[in-house]
Amino acid sequence: MGDLGERAAQLRGNHRTLAERAFATLHGAIIAGSLNPGQRLPIDELADELDMSPMPIREALRGLDAVGLVENVPHRGARVAELSIEDLREVYDVRLALEPLAIRHAALRFTEEEAVDARAKLAALEQAYADGADDDRIWEAHTAFHFALYKPARSRWLERLITPLWESSERYRRAAPSPRSLHDRRSEHQRIADACFSGDAEGAAILLHDHLARSANLLAREMGERDLFEVYGHRLDHASANRAA
Repeated sequence: MGDLGERAAQLRGNHRTLAERAFATLHGAIIAGSLNPGQRLPIDELADELDMSPMPIREALRGLDAVGLVENVPHRGARVAELSIEDLREVYDVRLALEPLAIRHAALRFTEEEAVDARAKLAALEQAYADGADDDRIWEAHTAFHFALYKPARSRWLERLITPLWESSERYRRAAPSPRSLHDRRSEHQRIADACFSGDAEGAAILLHDHLARSANLLAREMGERDLFEVYGHRLDHASANRAA
């Protein structure tokens, strides 16, 4: 299981309990693809690799099962959750319900301080792309930017529900990198942010929906399937016309 021991050592002191450290170690390895979809996760082997007793490993695996990254198969033990077009569709179907809802609420509540923070997060993301940074840095910057847009919704439940779905979709992005251009990503991020800062809740929600739908469709194509979701650009034009009227 390769670098698990090294990952665990790097996290020493960052977590209050061994179970939290085991969870963080395995979580990071699954998201990064170091532990492959379908790979078995024998408790005794993981305990040896992480220099822990089996008990915190069991607790960590239960937590990973709860967020959809691990599957517990009766009589066969735990394994990394498989990737599939059906799962991709489910993950993005729920993301498309929750994240536009979050950003719709957020756009009506942004403070100047929150706008400054979101702009800084966007600049950090663009810098990571420009630097040709590794996947971990880009994912952290991308996550920080999006959640800076959702935070002003002031909904702990939305953030709690969005987070595991976000992490599951990251597994697909790393397993099947889509050929989206940096220019397209930057343009979409900027337009979403600008709609939030101007208080355009409906425009922000439509732009975010299309951003997520395009990502899901490109991932589906990389997996050899057709597009999964409609892109609503025409609705944005209609909403803009209504506001102008």
